[in-house]
Amino acid sequence: MMSHSVAQKWDAKYQTATLQDTVNPCYVLKQHSHLLPFYGQALELACGLGGNARFMAQCGLKTDAWDISDTALTLLNNWANLNQLPIEPLITDLEQMILPYQKYDVIVVSRYLDRDLFVGIEQALKPNGLLFYQTFLSPPHENAPQNPDFYVHSGEFNRAWSGLTTEVYGEGWLMPENSNLENASVKQRYAWYVGRKKE
Repeated sequence: MMSHSVAQKWDAKYQTATLQDTVNPCYVLKQHSHLLPFYGQALELACGLGGNARFMAQCGLKTDAWDISDTALTLLNNWANLNQLPIEPLITDLEQMILPYQKYDVIVVSRYLDRDLFVGIEQALKPNGLLFYQTFLSPPHENAPQNPDFYVHSGEFNRAWSGLTTEVYGEGWLMPENSNLENASVKQRYAWYVGRKKE
């Protein structure tokens, strides 16, 4: 059963969002977009307003976008219809969802960490499929979540998926995707990873 308190929290966060808001892809996807296939099926997990989903759809991929917030997904669906892009939003409690087997050519996860999903993510990729993953790097720091469970450890992504080959790995301070602020203190510390599923 979906956690209504979690859904309400995220619905409240996106309550003031509009179709005019700038919604950007995460650093690792934008920086390494040359790795994307020219066509295929993609998935963004915990998509929020769907910055990564929008980007992948604009690159020609049919894109599923899963999140717990009906408010965010309604806005994303309206944006996709307005721009005639192939995005299929689905309201989803990721703690309860079983990912389909070998369905996706690309999966993107940004600013979300649930290690219980790692096996399902690997299995949901087709052979030769790509995983783009970017999230907060431990230890907890200012202007970011304070729960240590939301942080990946240095180098952890390189060991997380035995069936994937690391294409890209990096760590460092980045500006949040949708921040126009110039204040350096707004930067957050991330790890980012691109892995390709072995054939």
